Amino acid sequence: MSTDLNLNDPTLRANAVKAARGLRAFDKLVRNALMLDMVTGRERAVDIGLVGPLIASVHTPDPAREAFAELDAAGAFVVPGFIDTHMHVESSMVTPAEYARAVVPRGVTTALWDPHELANVAGLIGVDYACDAATGLPLRLLPLAPTCVPSAPNFEVSGGDFGPTEITTLLARPDIHGAAELMTMHQLLDGDARVQGIVAAGLASGKRVCGHGRGLGGGDLMAYAAAGVETDHELTSAADLMARLEAGMTVELRGSHAHLIPEFAEALIDLGHMPQTLTLCTDDVFPDDLQNKGGLNHVIAMLIANNIPPAWAYRAATLNAASRIRRPDLGLVAPGKMADLVILSNLRDVTASHVFVGGKLVAKTDGLITKIKSTPVAPAVLNTVQTKRFEASCFEVPAKGPVVRIATLSKPRFPEWGSRDVDAMNGYLLLPDNMIRMAVCNRYGNNTPTRVAFMENWGTWKGAFATTVSHDSHNLTVFGRDADDMALAANTLRDMQGGLAVVADGKVMAKLMLPVAGLISEKPLADVAKEFANLRAALDALVDWQPPYLVFKALFGASLVCNAGPRLSDVGLVDVFAGKILESCVLQDGMN
Repeated sequence: MSTDLNLNDPTLRANAVKAARGLRAFDKLVRNALMLDMVTGRERAVDIGLVGPLIASVHTPDPAREAFAELDAAGAFVVPGFIDTHMHVESSMVTPAEYARAVVPRGVTTALWDPHELANVAGLIGVDYACDAATGLPLRLLPLAPTCVPSAPNFEVSGGDFGPTEITTLLARPDIHGAAELMTMHQLLDGDARVQGIVAAGLASGKRVCGHGRGLGGGDLMAYAAAGVETDHELTSAADLMARLEAGMTVELRGSHAHLIPEFAEALIDLGHMPQTLTLCTDDVFPDDLQNKGGLNHVIAMLIANNIPPAWAYRAATLNAASRIRRPDLGLVAPGKMADLVILSNLRDVTASHVFVGGKLVAKTDGLITKIKSTPVAPAVLNTVQTKRFEASCFEVPAKGPVVRIATLSKPRFPEWGSRDVDAMNGYLLLPDNMIRMAVCNRYGNNTPTRVAFMENWGTWKGAFATTVSHDSHNLTVFGRDADDMALAANTLRDMQGGLAVVADGKVMAKLMLPVAGLISEKPLADVAKEFANLRAALDALVDWQPPYLVFKALFGASLVCNAGPRLSDVGLVDVFAGKILESCVLQDGMN
């Protein structure tokens, strides 16, 4: 179905005027609703009359008004459709159609999609696939132009390369709705010509330039906003939240870091109101969480559970979001607006009983009631794992010994440089008992050596875990202790053409095939969620996680080289902020 309908058609508007004045029957009439008003914050009893995709009237209940079709809300709350201001479909490991099936029945009617995962794997063809797959859905899925392909040029190599020329071309397309999160923040501040050109292209297009300001504060944060970057979702504390609000940025408060929600809620309650520039987003949602909890509905529910007034939470997800994404037709249940309506059977738990998108009833409690078209997968986003077969020696670090000084990666999520003296034998480093290996191999046919680092404070491990979902270059990444197990895990992904695998004692314990760009399965969400949950459980049995930082999710962002601190990429141990690249972790060989 088409979700971006022309509300300014003269005939449509004329019919809406007649219906609002009682001179024509409504096409649809939602009777006996209790509206939570996003402008006043008050609750009021209303009937809502629709003409085509347009809300024609929101009026005091009147049994005399006529309509061709009616729905009795029976006193249930009605709110506007939810708007997710920043998300990645690929992180849920399903197609856009499956994603829509999961979130629309839970009230999400619009989502801003940064398909930079697909772009980093398949370049412009990946974006083409994303735009094609975003059409024909009951979800208004709005793709953005990925600005960081790769996320840190020269510090990693991915399957695409977008400079100012490519971004200008993408932003000229009507189906591209802005420039996606700019993760190359320090390059921008330092005057890098490529990154400045990308931002200039975004500003020249008249579309939004979205941000990723992880770790920025003080003058650097001011400079980031002054450069033209509007948004940020990379909040790690309440202080981050307040700094971005005070800088006038659009905050995309995300639910993917749930341990921070209580801190954010407390800061907002202390503030005393919901700022107009605060919106909500999901960013990344794993498939089992998507299946069991949904998307933006769960973020709203978490805020309410942490004592945020419901009117505040819903306003952030609707009116605030519509304003910040420059869609005045969305975000309100009011005459003249798009008829995106959510009828809630439970206000606090954010449980929807009926969902309208563009005036059409598309979902009920049990799920979608409308068909979704399937989008053929382009051959260029298949068979993307182009590596040689792996041997155990690929995961060893050559060294002369007998004692070697090495650089280490210390701490998950917020890594730091460390160093340690380790033993070597028979030409290779010996892995200390309290460390694990991480390895990254370029999967786009570059045939560069597999890069290996030793990691401290990553818990006690047995077995190995391999993934081609490895932000943001999505090179093949392996964690573990035993080199033979790591080789088996890597070869399993090579043979599957992407996905996840857990190996222990020479056996594949669990796997999930993701053949579309090494990121996505074409299976139903229920199947993907089950396989993913089984895989997570298999690894849980092999690793002693230490929340909130040393958790399963940390594995997927461990190679996110654009963020602060040392990371491992396919070119070596790198630190973008310090401009540092080490092809090997060995600092001093052959110490006595």
